[in-house]
Amino acid sequence: MTIKAVVLRTFVAFVFLFAPLAVIAAPYAAMVIDARSGKVLHSRNADTRLHPASLTKMMTLYVAFDAVEKGEISLDTVVTVSRKAAAEPPSRLGLKAGQKVKLRYLIRAAAVKSANDAATAIGEAVSGSEAAFARRMNRMAKAMGMNRTTFKNAHGLTEKGHLSTARDMTTLGRHVFYDFPDYYNLFSRTQTSAGSKMVSNTNRRLLGSYRGADGIKTGYTRAAGYNLVASAERRGERIIATVFGGRSVSWRNARVAELLDMGFDRAPSRVAVAKPRRPVLGSDGGAGKTTRLSGLVQKSPRPLTRPGAAPSTATLVAMADGISDALAEAAVADTRLSAPAPAPEAVQAASLAGAFLRPSPRPVAKAESQKTEEEQQVVVTRLSTSGGRQWAINVGRYTTRDEAERVLLQTALVDISTLDEALRKVVRSPKGWEANFVGLSAEHAELACRRLHAQNVNCIPLGPG
Repeated sequence: MTIKAVVLRTFVAFVFLFAPLAVIAAPYAAMVIDARSGKVLHSRNADTRLHPASLTKMMTLYVAFDAVEKGEISLDTVVTVSRKAAAEPPSRLGLKAGQKVKLRYLIRAAAVKSANDAATAIGEAVSGSEAAFARRMNRMAKAMGMNRTTFKNAHGLTEKGHLSTARDMTTLGRHVFYDFPDYYNLFSRTQTSAGSKMVSNTNRRLLGSYRGADGIKTGYTRAAGYNLVASAERRGERIIATVFGGRSVSWRNARVAELLDMGFDRAPSRVAVAKPRRPVLGSDGGAGKTTRLSGLVQKSPRPLTRPGAAPSTATLVAMADGISDALAEAAVADTRLSAPAPAPEAVQAASLAGAFLRPSPRPVAKAESQKTEEEQQVVVTRLSTSGGRQWAINVGRYTTRDEAERVLLQTALVDISTLDEALRKVVRSPKGWEANFVGLSAEHAELACRRLHAQNVNCIPLGPG
């Protein structure tokens, strides 16, 4: 073999071995914050506009959660997969054009497997088309203060002008955690059912190796490199770290672990929780299915007293159809998710929800055995300042007080944004135990009943007196 041939072979081997590393030389950026206060603990090129890759799906899912909460679409809405969605490149769930899939399974596939076909199907189901959905994503981003982000699609595959920053994606991750705690546990699942198949989490290595890690989202394209927004909680402290432009999965995970460690070292042990202000959008501009509320609920039959023993937790979860399907699975299977509570005010709801619910604390009361019969007839389960609001809603009459309390908790989770400030009260009547939310204005009582009706939950508004 000639010297020329040897040199040529050596050059070819070098190209095949090291060229992939050069291709992935995407710009590096990072951001670390204390999620409780939003304080920046570290940043590097945090405002440089870069390709977000599948970090995009955090906004896709955020908008989907928002649409479900508003009653525009249900988790059990059956979505017909379009040719466009079915043709998206990997990562994919493997959807076929014309296939019918419930929205809940598309959400799981996008959150856990980072499936591009599922993300596109979500966008089309919510807004009618992916282009209209991208416009809604951009309006939501602007409302959050993500001023250097522009979305062009729902999946994050490289497209001209589809750009974001480490700062903006960190902001988005914080909003996902605080704005939708009922759904956040999706991001900590190492494996879940997407209907037709089981899917594994693209972030399972970090979830399995870093203590306290419970999300949020990975991303990779050749133009972006290996991206990750990660969140972890230890000792009541929560840190969010973001990396753009990682060289490999292992390099990215190691770097994120270093950044999380840095965050825990720099964050104070105690700090006041200042949740981000929830962004508010108006109508979807006619592109999607926007629920318009008008007029007071005139009539709604009072649910009949349920005979026999109190229903199981699974039955109550099934009634609360609008909350995350993770709640139903946790209740039916009695699965205990190990994820930590999202904020100091969270209380013991693990037996119902598994992780990241925000029921309010119960007031301190005398031991049950010490209560008089009169005291036991009215049970207050949430502290509230009604501020003179004298409307209420009734969600049923039940045979036992415990049953009524559980229904109130589950109903609050169905429409937490409207009912969070209400007082949950169980009242003894000659025919059973009445489950009421009190301390509402007429407008909030109307809105709550309409949203509950959209989730097939019976509700009647009760005026003053």
